[in-house]
Amino acid sequence: MVNGRIVILNGPNLNWLGRREAAMYGTQSMEQVMLDLQRSYPDVYFTYYQSNHEGDLIDRLQEPLEQVSRGLEPVTGVVLNAGGYTHTSVALRDAVAMCPVPVVELHITDISQREAFRRVSLLTDVCAHSIIGHGTAGYAESVQWLLENLKNQ
Repeated sequence: MVNGRIVILNGPNLNWLGRREAAMYGTQSMEQVMLDLQRSYPDVYFTYYQSNHEGDLIDRLQEPLEQVSRGLEPVTGVVLNAGGYTHTSVALRDAVAMCPVPVVELHITDISQREAFRRVSLLTDVCAHSIIGHGTAGYAESVQWLLENLKNQ
């Protein structure tokens, strides 16, 4: 029995997770993160998508809206690591605001301790929750938050 359908959505350069700037982002690849999530949450159906293109991410965030409008069972939540688009994309912010399911904003690093231009998130106020600076463990924390809050609805 599936106890949730969660989309893990990663933005630009996260396809290099585990292979770039290990001191900052760690050595765990996204494939390893997803395997850990599937093992830890066997009753959850996960979909993973990464894109370096802003419009592709927006399209993925609009899918639950499309599913709801067609009467289909939508995903139950989204974990969004928007990468650099966090700080620049009003369009992505608008897509999160329209999303009919909870979106958890995730950052592997602590953006408040990074360069000045990375300290501002355009997404925080439209996301249901934010997990920032917990490394790749933040993915599991985001999923756990979604599952706990879905139970309470």
